[in-house]
Amino acid sequence: MADRKVNHQSDSASCQSSKLYLHLYLSSPSHPQAMMDLSLKHWKRLSRISLLAGLLLVSPLTSPTQAVLKDSPKALVDQAWQIVQRNYVDRSFNKQDWIAVRSQYLQPAYPSTAAAYSAIEKMIGSLGDPYSRFLTPEALKELTQNVSGDFVGVGLTVSLDPNTREWVVQKAFDESPAAIAGLKPQDVIVSLNGKPTPSIDPSKAGPFLVGPVGSKIAVQVRRGNENLSYTLVREHINLNPLTYQTVASKAGKIGYIRLPIFTTKSTDSMKKALSTLESQQVAGYILDLRGNPGGVLDAGIAISRMWLSQGTILSVQERDNPRETVNANGPSLTNKPLVVLIDRQSASASEVLSAALQDNKRAVLVGTTTLGKGLVQSFEPLNDNSGVLVTIAKYFTPNGQNIHKVGIKPNISVEATVEQPSATEGDRQYQTALETLSQTIQRSASSSGPKK
Repeated sequence: MADRKVNHQSDSASCQSSKLYLHLYLSSPSHPQAMMDLSLKHWKRLSRISLLAGLLLVSPLTSPTQAVLKDSPKALVDQAWQIVQRNYVDRSFNKQDWIAVRSQYLQPAYPSTAAAYSAIEKMIGSLGDPYSRFLTPEALKELTQNVSGDFVGVGLTVSLDPNTREWVVQKAFDESPAAIAGLKPQDVIVSLNGKPTPSIDPSKAGPFLVGPVGSKIAVQVRRGNENLSYTLVREHINLNPLTYQTVASKAGKIGYIRLPIFTTKSTDSMKKALSTLESQQVAGYILDLRGNPGGVLDAGIAISRMWLSQGTILSVQERDNPRETVNANGPSLTNKPLVVLIDRQSASASEVLSAALQDNKRAVLVGTTTLGKGLVQSFEPLNDNSGVLVTIAKYFTPNGQNIHKVGIKPNISVEATVEQPSATEGDRQYQTALETLSQTIQRSASSSGPKK
């Protein structure tokens, strides 16, 4: 392995601790690592992310029936139904009579908000779409933390075992309380503070996860035949997870950028990373998107434009509208050679970015085929600060492919040799990317001839 220059940098000025990524959240059980490509009502209006801070309200109910329901738990059920009715990408509602569904769910009396929440969950669940779902106010707060880069918790990504309903660790983020304690991927979380995880509704998990900074959470874990106990301390920092550094290679100094999730802060962080690395006169770049579950689609588009001076980034097809295209608008921040690392957990916005760079022949992709999520979600709040995520569109790569359930194939296929991306000598995907980039830089230098 080439000698690594000790120049590791993290764009998180407010970070007062080295313990990063402090949040525990659940991914979809059928697509364990995929976050939504979060769009807000329409992909052109992604700046409306501010609604997550409570700045956007849904239009008031207007029909006679709605007027009767106003301010009742049943009104929340009807409001959620209307959001799906207006926006869901599939006009057949996955071959359901959505009007009949409304009648079915408006017949019962709902004595409490909790009863209405349960009905909304079942109603939206009937679509059979793992990305369309109801969010309680607590779950909405967690989503806000995810997309804003503010995390409170212990630093785990988990999925739900569809058979046992137990929580399975997908990832313990580097230097988080969970990682420092020793939790590993595939560990089964048996209980939280003595409460068995199969009895915890994931949408109502907030009270078990959220607490004051410095408070403790008892976690029981099963690892194979071994039972383990951990006491984790919750932490809260304003975190941006993008990190970057310079690395020595056979072709000279290169820039390595690791982006594990797309948040509202990712765009500015990528600008800073590129500006700093360009000032250090790197010869090329490795962009590591392995394990990146996506996040804010707007960030994926903006970062694509930093690498592309021209060309299509993606196109979006909503239910009743013609397909519309998003293009690069130049100039790019760098035109130096680029290799992108991807794997089976790269999803959503990371797939948008990877496909844009691959189809425009801007980068070579190294690793394994990505997850395959070609759908876009919109968030709309309900009147009591809960809300609904609903699939509103399909997106297509610059070459016109919808990668949903297919994924993006790398230019160079390399299986992983480490559990988590490490950019070390034992990381074969990273070493292949480093070698590929070095060869590209050397060929470019040879073809351009000696400098005068």
